Amino acid sequence: QVQVVESGGGLVQPGGSLRLSCAASGSIFNINDMGWHRQAPGKERELVAAIARGGNSVYANSVKGRFTISRDNAKNTVYLQMNSLKPEDTAVYYCYVMGAPAWGQPLRNYWGQGTQVTVSS
Repeated sequence: QVQVVESGGGLVQPGGSLRLSCAASGSIFNINDMGWHRQAPGKERELVAAIARGGNSVYANSVKGRFTISRDNAKNTVYLQMNSLKPEDTAVYYCYVMGAPAWGQPLRNYWGQGTQVTVSS
């Protein structure tokens, strides 16, 4: 079994900051990309940021310059530092970890349960 657990969501005022964390544990191997998606009410899920094992990262245009993704490979953990938050960042944020259930098995994405981020005054 693989567990992907997010933490760090909550309520913050516009202009504030939050740091999300996501840790993968259990029978997961060959972890490659890790990242975050989000889904706002009435909208489709969208990629926020992703980071490769070597550290290369990509961001949605809407968060560039405000959000920073990082990872700790030794801890199978990915972080999302969110600064200058806006009301339109309000969404459920989902972490994913690309890995395999055993060495040599095909890679797949494992998802967390989601954490709510609300930006409001």
